[in-house]
Amino acid sequence: MWRTFRSKGIPLPYSVLRNDLVDAKTNQPFKIRNGGFGSAMIGNPNQANQFYALTDRGPNADYSGDYGKGKSFPVADYTPRIGLFEVSSNGAITMVKSILLKRPDGSLISGLPNTSALGGTGETPYHADGRLVLEDDSKPYDKMTNPIKLDDYGLDGEGLVALKDGTFWVSDEYGPHIVHFDANGVEIGRINAFKDDSRVRFHLPTEFQHRRANRGMEGLAITPDETTLVGIMQSTLTNPDKAAHKGDLTRIVMVNLNNGRTEQYLYRQEKTENSNSEISALTANQFLVLERDGSFLLGGPDGTSKAKPNAQKQVYRVDLSTGTPLSTVSLSSSIKQDESHGLMIDGLTLEQYVQKNGWDALAAKGIKPVSKTLVVDMVKEVAYPHDKMEGLWVIDNNHLGVLNDDDFATWSTNGKLEQKHLDQSTIDSNRLYIIKADLMGN
Repeated sequence: MWRTFRSKGIPLPYSVLRNDLVDAKTNQPFKIRNGGFGSAMIGNPNQANQFYALTDRGPNADYSGDYGKGKSFPVADYTPRIGLFEVSSNGAITMVKSILLKRPDGSLISGLPNTSALGGTGETPYHADGRLVLEDDSKPYDKMTNPIKLDDYGLDGEGLVALKDGTFWVSDEYGPHIVHFDANGVEIGRINAFKDDSRVRFHLPTEFQHRRANRGMEGLAITPDETTLVGIMQSTLTNPDKAAHKGDLTRIVMVNLNNGRTEQYLYRQEKTENSNSEISALTANQFLVLERDGSFLLGGPDGTSKAKPNAQKQVYRVDLSTGTPLSTVSLSSSIKQDESHGLMIDGLTLEQYVQKNGWDALAAKGIKPVSKTLVVDMVKEVAYPHDKMEGLWVIDNNHLGVLNDDDFATWSTNGKLEQKHLDQSTIDSNRLYIIKADLMGN
């Protein structure tokens, strides 16, 4: 039934969250859409013409207010969710259901930031009108009795796995956390790098605490036998500092769900500070990685910016068996394992070492990244107009679904909210592109 939609893609349905805010550029009311289902996607393992898609923390924008830098949350009580969608034989997409994510007690989580003890990076939450988001918004701010509202169950979800038993795993940009939800969206397990988090059964390597702000575990997959989670970080870690994260070394981590054992591999990006926005399983060792920049092909969110014909939105096939498992690297007087920063060479983290000495020098130390082969270039394939390409659906060996994150059709300039456009007349929206490609390299 799969046809190739090469021009405009297939639109996903959406509802309207708010339509009372005024666009800072046009001075007209605009719509915040729900929408927002493009942060990750995966096929329904139990029905071939259906896929699941994930929202992130909800509409938000950079904002600096009376209490410092943070984020504006125009729908501060938004609950991150998983949508189940069905593609009909004529190409139309319908939403089958929406699964709201919940704490272990069944109450709804939010998309608000975590506390610093669990990975929060000081993103102060504000309402659209500049007020702080407080535990009780009806009362004045008080640090002790009515503090800023944070949520240690809050997720900025970016990676999604759907299992045959109906449960889900979600990875996020806050901790990063990897959270197991039952079929109704109730948390039943959690993995992160924070040793003091009593909710956690298994842990990530401690260096994952040093994720770059707003660039956490952007992609999540599971091996075909459903025994091992495979996550990929969006960008270079802030390991040990911000100077280190302006690189092209990123990390893939595997977590065995039976015993909690982890393994790491390195992935080399095409250019520094790119984004790895998804990882999808083909076999136990081969995966698709979506790598992109942040450019708009047609002109950008205000429709007037300069077009970027060299925008990068590409899908690569990687083979983990070609990379060096970091646990196998022999320690020596120059290569040591640091409790906080992981493997270090001559006193430098891997991020610092490659930035200073290059990948060839790292290879000389016996450490190589996974191999990668270009499978799809979406700019060449469909003149992909969106800035964010974040969802991959492996339909079969010859068809790939690609989904964008439309940011709830919301953008901001200098902290002022506005409608998100692809050009002067086109509002960004979730669209599914079905591409014919040889995914396995046969």
